[in-house]
Amino acid sequence: MKLRTKARSVALQVLYELDITSHQPLVVWEERVKESELDSKLSEFARQIILGILPIRTQLDTFISQHAPEWPLDQVAIIDRNILRIALWEFGVFGKTPIKVAINEAVELAKIFGSDSAPRFVNGVLGSLAARQNEIQQSLTHWKESNQEG
Repeated sequence: MKLRTKARSVALQVLYELDITSHQPLVVWEERVKESELDSKLSEFARQIILGILPIRTQLDTFISQHAPEWPLDQVAIIDRNILRIALWEFGVFGKTPIKVAINEAVELAKIFGSDSAPRFVNGVLGSLAARQNEIQQSLTHWKESNQEG
């Protein structure tokens, strides 16, 4: 597994655990980093993903829902939902990952952690979302700015 893929994998595992428990995000992150033996740069990348996604999960989920209407979000596997969140955050907020890389990385995570149909599902949803990249970036930037003011 490539190093940044491994960092995304750690972030995915943390986000999954946070979705099904009431554990503290940074405690879970620290435990996963120790287990994975990520270097400081990669563990920081995983932390950025986690802390970047948590406050805007609802907004990310809204975009995901719009592009997977046949799959209500509560019926999407938790692992798939978090893979989609990571990729969407990377190209919609983080902005340092090329969109094709974010999608390819998400598909790779889906192959490793998801069901047999997960890679195709993830690729399809993210392909639809990619066409709205500018709108997503503007919406999430506006949301972040308006919530930082208050």
